[in-house]
Amino acid sequence: MTRELITGNAAAAWGARLARADYLPAFPITPQTEIIETIARWSGEGVMDCRMVMMESEHSMITAAGAAAATGVRVYTATSSQGLLYGMEMLYTVAGWRAPFVMANVSRGLAAPITLESDHNDILAARDSGFLQIHCATCQEVLDVTLMAYRLAEDRRVRLPVIVNLDGFYLSFTREPVNIPGQDAVDAFLPAFDPGPATFRAGHPVSQAVAVLGGAPYSYFRYETALAAQAALDVYAAIGADFFARFGRRHGALERYRCEDAEIVFFMMGSFSTKAKEAVDRMREDGVPVGLLRLCMLRPFPTELLRSALTGKRAVAVIDQNLSMGKGGILHTEITSALYGYRNAPPIVTSFVGGLGGRDISIEEFFEIAAINRRASETGEIPPPRLLYTDTELREIRKLQAIAHVERQEEIVP
Repeated sequence: MTRELITGNAAAAWGARLARADYLPAFPITPQTEIIETIARWSGEGVMDCRMVMMESEHSMITAAGAAAATGVRVYTATSSQGLLYGMEMLYTVAGWRAPFVMANVSRGLAAPITLESDHNDILAARDSGFLQIHCATCQEVLDVTLMAYRLAEDRRVRLPVIVNLDGFYLSFTREPVNIPGQDAVDAFLPAFDPGPATFRAGHPVSQAVAVLGGAPYSYFRYETALAAQAALDVYAAIGADFFARFGRRHGALERYRCEDAEIVFFMMGSFSTKAKEAVDRMREDGVPVGLLRLCMLRPFPTELLRSALTGKRAVAVIDQNLSMGKGGILHTEITSALYGYRNAPPIVTSFVGGLGGRDISIEEFFEIAAINRRASETGEIPPPRLLYTDTELREIRKLQAIAHVERQEEIVP
C-alpha cells in the first residue's frame, strides 16, 4: 500500500486501474476529463492493460459500455452533467440488459444557466434508470467505492450497472491523502469478472431480455430488475464487511456521525457533508445535541436503515444540493416517503436547498439550520422549505439586475 496526495478524479482512475478494467469507452467533459486522461496515459505507458476508445458522444459511449459488459468484459467509463443527460436513453437500455459495469459521474449543475460547478441535479435525474448509485464524500471513498462497485455490479444476485458519484471541483480537483492498496490485495478482494451463463429461465438470479412484446413479459423483466436492485442492499453490506476486514475502512449505504444521542440530525449526501461534520463538532462543543446522517447509497434507497437511524430523533434537517422544479428538494421527498406510515412516530422533517451551482454552504448556515429545527421540534410547527441564500448575495444580484436594466434602457432609448 502507498499513500499519495491525489485528486478525486485520480482516485477514480486508480479504482479502475486496480479493478483491472479491460475496456474504457470515453468522451471528455468538464470536470470529468482528468479521469480518462489519466487512464489514457497509463494505457500508453503500458502500466494499465486497458483498451481505450474515444467515442463520438456519451450516448454511444454508454451503448459501447453496456454491449461490452454484456459479453463478459470488465468495463469502466465516466461522464458528467450534460453528458449524463445526453446518454440518458442508454442508461435505461443497458440497465435493462442487466449489463454490469461501473461509471463515474462527476456531478455538475445543469444548464440553463450554464455553470461548471457542482450540484446533484444531473445524477438525481438518473435515479430511476436502473443504475445503482453510490455517492462519495472524500477522495479515499472514490477509490474504495469503485472497487466495491465492481463486486456489487458483477454479483449474480444483482448484475446491474453502478454509478459512483463524486462532486465536481469540490472533490474532482481537490487533492487529499489517499491510501492506494496493492494490486495483490485488490485481486484477492475483487476476482476476475465471471459473466456466467445468460438465461431467460424463471427464477434464475439473472433475468435478461432485450426485445419483448406485450405488457405481461415487460412487467416481468422490469420487476426482476427491481428485485435485483433491492437485493443490492444486503449484497453491498456483505461487500462492505469484507472490505473493512481487508483494508480497515468502512463504507456502508448510510453513514452515521455522532447520531447516537443526537436530537437534531442533518441529512445530506456528497462532499459538503464533510463541512456538516465540522459544524456538528463545533455545535457539540457548545452542548447542542446534533448529528449527521449521510446518504451514501441512493439506489437502492436504504429505507430500513434510515428508519432505524432516525428512531427517537426530534427533528431532521434535509439539505438538498438539488432542486426539482415545482416540487422542491429531492432528498426531502425521498426521506419523507420512507418515513410516512412508519409504526414509530417520525421526527419533524424540514427542507433546505443549498449548494446549487457550486454555491458554498457556510458553517454559520449549519448553525442556523440547527436552530430552526430546534424551534420546530419545540413548537411542532414545520417551517416552509428554504433556499440557503444570504442578504449579501441577494444585494449583489439586485445590483447586476439594475445594471442590466440600465444597459437595456440605453439600447432602447436613442
